[in-house]
Formats: sequence, structure tokens, C-alpha cells
Amino acid sequence: MTTRTPDDHALTRTGLAPSGRGRVLLIACGALAREILDLKRLNGWDHLDLTCLPAILHNHPERITDAVRTAVARHRGAYDRLCVVYADCGTGGALQAACAELDVEMVPGPHCYAFFDGLARFEARDEVTAFYLTDFLARQFDAFVWVPLGLDRHPELRDLYFGNYERLVYLAQTDDPALTEKARASADRLGLTFERRFTGYGDLARAIEAWAV
Repeated sequence: MTTRTPDDHALTRTGLAPSGRGRVLLIACGALAREILDLKRLNGWDHLDLTCLPAILHNHPERITDAVRTAVARHRGAYDRLCVVYADCGTGGALQAACAELDVEMVPGPHCYAFFDGLARFEARDEVTAFYLTDFLARQFDAFVWVPLGLDRHPELRDLYFGNYERLVYLAQTDDPALTEKARASADRLGLTFERRFTGYGDLARAIEAWAV
């Protein structure tokens, strides 16, 4: 999913936006697109543009760093500032090192579950037996969990993958009863107890706000 990249003729190129602020491009995981667009709309951050890398890269974290490098190289000349809306996301520190080398900022933390929950709270809980869903993963559970793990074809593998988990924790960005039921159904399919935790946008909102000013 890509929204308003420099290939779109309507974009303002490097220079001041109508607000007097420089143009900022958010290079984000596609799993965060809806939340980022909501934050842009709610806060009137019209000087922020968004381009998203495929959300399925979460299943291949070894590819994330190179994809971000490519996006930075493609867009750097068109913006005053580039910001990467990924946490570490399984790259083992490689993404953070690349962002430091490229002189671009990124969201702190191990993954999106942590920054939605709030980094301090997430680390304090130390929930090693919890499997997490966000709004995106509640919607896309089959496409990003069930089918890639082969559970649609071999449901007997469920205990191999999830036998060490005890709970499915749904970190809800929105108050959506239909999504809550999807998440609850996913917990049932995995044989896990269910917990819903409303987080809103958490530290994601604070990170983007810092880049927007």
C-alpha cells in the first residue's frame, strides 16, 4: 500500500509546506497505514506524506532493512526530512544501524506491539507467554498468521507453534466490537485465553507528533 509518494503529481517537492513547515515523508510498514492516516487527519498534519512498504515483510524481517534503504534512496531528494515508522521488527538491530547510517529517524522499541502498548509498560509486563494482535492483525489473521504457518492445511501444527503461549492479547487501537470478536475467535482457534487491552495509538502517536512539529 502506498499513499502519496513523490510520484504523485499533487505532491509538494522539497521546500516549505503551506503551513510553513518542511515536507516530511513517513516510510512506514503497511500494517500501520490506517493508524498513520487517522493521525494525519485528526491532527491536520498535511505536511506529512506517507509511503508504505508491504506489510507481509513482517513475515520476512531479514528483508526489511534493505527495503527501507531502497525507499530512503528513492525519496530522499524530494523531502526535507525522512522518518521510518518501523520499530526493530525482528531485524536484530540491523534496521536501527541502517537508519543511523542514513541519518533518518525511526520509532524506538522492539516491534509495533511495544509502541502501541507503550514501551515502558510493555517492558514492565514481560509477557513472554503472550501472543499479540493489533487491529491490523485482527483483520488479517488468516493472511498473516494462519495461512503462512500452514495451519489451514495442517491444523495439527497449532500446538507446535503455540504450545508455549498462554494468552492472546489483543492490543486494540480502536473501540470496534467486530474486531474484538475477530480477535477473540483467533484466540479460540489457537487454543489461548483471550485478553483485550485498549491502547489507542500509544507511542506511535507521540513519535509522529514529534516529527510533525
